Amino acid sequence: MLLDKGFSLRANFKKKNGVRAKYPERDEQFKYISSVRAKFTEEALPIISVDTKKKELIGDFKRPGRTWQKKADEVNEHDFRSLATCRAVPYGIYDVTKNIGHIFVGTSNDTPKFAVDAIAHWWKIEGRQQYPNADGILILADSGGSNGFRSRAWKYQLQTELSNAFQIQVSVCHYPTGCSKWNPIEHRLFSFISINWFGKPLRTLDTMLAYIRGTSTSTGLSVKASLLDGGYEKSQRVLAKDFNQLDLRPHETHPAWNYTIYPRFS
Repeated sequence: MLLDKGFSLRANFKKKNGVRAKYPERDEQFKYISSVRAKFTEEALPIISVDTKKKELIGDFKRPGRTWQKKADEVNEHDFRSLATCRAVPYGIYDVTKNIGHIFVGTSNDTPKFAVDAIAHWWKIEGRQQYPNADGILILADSGGSNGFRSRAWKYQLQTELSNAFQIQVSVCHYPTGCSKWNPIEHRLFSFISINWFGKPLRTLDTMLAYIRGTSTSTGLSVKASLLDGGYEKSQRVLAKDFNQLDLRPHETHPAWNYTIYPRFS
């Protein structure tokens, strides 16, 4: 019998060519992020975790999950984008210290300018009221996407639209490739929003915003939501001469992943 030869029912598991093997410095980066967070916490400075949540088609579209109701909602047979009112792009900002989330929903493209505009709006309407004496901010971000560590446009927008505009130091720590699930916003904000609208069609932007604002947890999470109007074009390049004007100072530890942008005076 197979059992006599060491066989049994087994499930496959993730290991082959994993992120740990490809990025052996991953654990060191986690330790460094922890130390930077501790420093900002000790100095009572804001720490925010940012990322773009999954884009959603707005309209009569099927969503995974089931809800308690007498009759199931009827939705479109196909999830064609052409049938949608629009495609919502939710960019999230999670205040790690105060356990408050803010989702800015756009209807254009997920670009570095869109990401930084969301952060700048958050700082203008909420962040600087919560931290009136802060002269710096720590941003925890993934390594790719609109806030990726290789993006010149992301760093340029942070310099011009956040650091210069509000005269604050902007420190950024990126999680290594494949490690986005450790970014606090994923498991402390996005997951609960997904649960809140589980199985419920997002027929309008107002419906989507209402579900986001209605998200809460037993640990005190509260969430705000706002529309962020405007068109954002893809592939906005930053010329070398403009990028070289940034006051961007890499940290000694993994300088590609960790850096601080200092404000320039107009």
